[in-house]
Amino acid sequence: MRITTYCRSKTAARKSVEEFRQLRDAGLSRIHIGMESGYDPLLKLIRKGTTAAEHVKGGRRIVESGISLSEYVIPGLGGVRWSREHAEETAGVINQINPHFVRLRSLHIVRDSGLYDMMKNGAFTPLDDEAVLREIRLFIESLDGIETTLVSDHILDLLEELEGKLPQDKGKMLALIDRYFALPAQDRIIFRLGRRKGLYRRLADLGDQPTYLRLKQAVDDYLSREPEQLDKDLRRLMHSYI
Repeated sequence: MRITTYCRSKTAARKSVEEFRQLRDAGLSRIHIGMESGYDPLLKLIRKGTTAAEHVKGGRRIVESGISLSEYVIPGLGGVRWSREHAEETAGVINQINPHFVRLRSLHIVRDSGLYDMMKNGAFTPLDDEAVLREIRLFIESLDGIETTLVSDHILDLLEELEGKLPQDKGKMLALIDRYFALPAQDRIIFRLGRRKGLYRRLADLGDQPTYLRLKQAVDDYLSREPEQLDKDLRRLMHSYI
């Protein structure tokens, strides 16, 4: 039996290793932390209420105690402005913690949120699907010296099959992203539509000819009539999973 809980980095940073060991001995087996980012200006922007240093301090104490640690990261959170900084600085924090798991939860902005207001007034420019995937590639490329399992197991993540244990699977994960970008442009659009409709889970699903042809017809219709509507409808489909 596994007993888990959620915890804030700021709270974890206030606890000692011994206190976490007591929780472990009492039966607590895993802690989930919403890191979101390891880049301080971005943490301040989203009012996370913690810092990269507190992420590291709290995370390392949990790991040292013997409790399994799962850190959640939000690809795309830095938008166009801070995409590189978000990827590299977050990877740097993860490298210092060496958590048992890193779970990706790609950004989707909802109405009545601070980021939505910033997006509407031009203060935040979100990344599209493919820019988020490029950011994820940079993030994975920047992970070093750790033994962490990375998973991308949420419907908002474009490549659900992106999963592996570091360091041995790093090349495999980067190759998967490269395989996506090596697809013809139309096949990438078809895959995105299939993924957002819940029809595709793996790149190999493109080989399902009946589904592929139905999606291709839909994409052709979009491109011939309202190309800009496709991205709007893809965002609407993503919103339905929130």
